[in-house]
Amino acid sequence: MAKQVQPFHLAIPVKDIARARAFYGDVLGLSEGRSDKQWVDWDFFGHQLVTHLAPVQAGEVHHNPVDGHAVPVPHFGVVLTMDDWQQLARRLQDKGIKFVIEPHIRFEGKPGEQATMFFYDYSGNALEFKAFQDMNQLFAS
Repeated sequence: MAKQVQPFHLAIPVKDIARARAFYGDVLGLSEGRSDKQWVDWDFFGHQLVTHLAPVQAGEVHHNPVDGHAVPVPHFGVVLTMDDWQQLARRLQDKGIKFVIEPHIRFEGKPGEQATMFFYDYSGNALEFKAFQDMNQLFAS
């Protein structure tokens, strides 16, 4: 029997609440939930993402090599359907978002083949969105 996936809750630091609203609301098109002067809840593809005002902590990033690219760490995101991933990639391109790693296919022809893209929000938090033609490849080794 397939296990039902429960929504995750993730709280991240941002430098400015207005710019967080501009990025997560306007660029990504997420619905805003509860909010205060110091934080905003977002419907992050069915998960709860909270942007908390913490300007000193926002945007600290390291990079690790993966499949010939420098992947930002930490990062977060969602596994989308291929159609939704392609639509999001076009939306981001139309909004002028600069990619850290352009939308492409990673591990092509190998276990775990996936579409992936990396970019930063306006506070320097790294996001990755990916998709699989075959969801059975999600945990392939």
